[in-house]
Amino acid sequence: MKKLIALALALVMVLAFAACTKAPAEDSGKKQIVMGTNAAFPPYEFVNDDGSFGGIDVDIAKAIADKLGYELVIKDMEFDSLIAAVDGGSIDFAMAGMAVTDERKESVNFSETYAKGVQVIIVKEGSDIKTADDLEGKTIGVQSGTTGDIYCTGDFGQENVKQFKTGAEAVAALKNDQVQCVVIDNEPAKNFVAANEDLVILDTSYADEDYAAAIAKTNDAFLADFNKALAELQADGTIDKIVAYYIK
Repeated sequence: MKKLIALALALVMVLAFAACTKAPAEDSGKKQIVMGTNAAFPPYEFVNDDGSFGGIDVDIAKAIADKLGYELVIKDMEFDSLIAAVDGGSIDFAMAGMAVTDERKESVNFSETYAKGVQVIIVKEGSDIKTADDLEGKTIGVQSGTTGDIYCTGDFGQENVKQFKTGAEAVAALKNDQVQCVVIDNEPAKNFVAANEDLVILDTSYADEDYAAAIAKTNDAFLADFNKALAELQADGTIDKIVAYYIK
């Protein structure tokens, strides 16, 4: 009996020590917030050599998360799955060089604008495409789900548009004569053209647009906090510094 009592006491002591040393149920660090992006759209978002994420959207999101007291977690996903992910709650917001459109507003709310985008046309040197008017009847390469995709499909019909998972794939298709031009944002277009001597950007733009973060319609409180932090970062010059760092 004495042995049983001693054993019971020892077990109680072990359990008490384990309870004292057990990690707390909640993370003692900052609360996490999840940003969805498509990290193949430089200079807005890309993957560094070490596997980390960089770019205008990434740095702005980090600055906003810091202001709001969050730890930023980034999910890299297909661009055309971002709106559904925000709407479904698997991510808290999306930033991916995403333009505000009426169609997207049906599914999500948008923050205030933090950057201006311009859709441009990339062609091979010597192409007979000189302006947007010349796209009629041509085969146009776009990144699936982007405004370039939406606009071109609407203007010229699905039969004249080829969708690709990334802008880089669309540009590769142009080089291989699978398409006759690529419609994409001006900033990544500059990077693609700089890396390919036989490609040029037409002088005339295809469309102008506003970039913003997509946030679920059910998350009004976060939208208000996000906009407040964004306004403060715009007022103190942080946004301009971030953009200037990536766009010389």
